[in-house]
Formats: sequence, C-alpha cells, structure tokens
Amino acid sequence: MTHLLPTADRAWMIAAVSYDSPDARGLTQALHREQIAAYGRADDPEATEPAEFDPPNGAFLLAARANGTALACGGWRTAAPTTAEIKRMYVSPAARGHGLGRQILKALEDDARRHGMSEVILETGVGNLAALALYTNCGYDLIAPYVAGRDPRINRALGKALGPSAEGP
Repeated sequence: MTHLLPTADRAWMIAAVSYDSPDARGLTQALHREQIAAYGRADDPEATEPAEFDPPNGAFLLAARANGTALACGGWRTAAPTTAEIKRMYVSPAARGHGLGRQILKALEDDARRHGMSEVILETGVGNLAALALYTNCGYDLIAPYVAGRDPRINRALGKALGPSAEGP
C-alpha cells in the first residue's frame, strides 16, 4: 500500500513498513518520550512484538517525505476476531497541522476494513487534546477501558464501528 498525498507545500507517501524498521522505531521512541514527558509513564514500544502488525492481522504505516524523512506513523493489530486496535499513532512536531494524522488514521481504518475488521478501538492520553479532537472528529466515541489497570486520570479508550468501504466490499 503506497499513497502519495500532496499538501499545499509538500508531499508525503504513506507505506506499510515493518514495525521494527529503523524509521518506525525512531518515531515510536519519539512518541514514547513525549508520553513520558506528559504523563510520567508510558508503555514501552520496544515491548510490542513486531509480528503483531504483520498482515493479515495488522499493519504498520509510515509517512515520509519524498526525500525519505520519516514524518508520522501508526499501526493496527487484531484485538478480537473483527476488532482492530490502533496503536502508536504519532506525527512528528514539524509535520503537525497538515492533516497527516487524519490521513494515517484513514489509511489504517481502510486497511483494517479490507482485512475483515468491523470495529476499531484505541487508547490515547487524556491530556493529548489534539489526538482526542482528531479521533472525535473522525467518529470515535468514548468506550469502557479495555486494558486492565489503566488509570482513568491518564487514559481514554475510544471506539468506532467501521462502515462499509466507499470502494465497495
């Protein structure tokens, strides 16, 4: 899967990569550092097995400029037979505000739908107002926590039903 998505002054490509690729690791580590700074703790991205994002049970997407500079990432993995969980959504600070997060999210939802998923769930931090706004604007609603032991002062669980693809079945 590769998409060229031009913006007013730049273009990027979104492509599936291995979760343990150097660019994916760099972005997930940047996400981890931001989460630690904001909340004092966070799940270590290194603790996630790369195979969790392998097709057909998941995918990990990376957005990069034409020159190869990694800008953003996100993945989905199977949480239940028809439920995908979005993980490690991150847009580098320099690339924020251009709709890249929305494009990655849509690409993840579309890919999950193509693999038979009818629902998507995710977690984000209560203080990540940009992420909460993105997910709310994209049709996500608050759901009951689905990970045991999560601190409701820090974590928010959200979910969305995936409707039929605009491209057809």
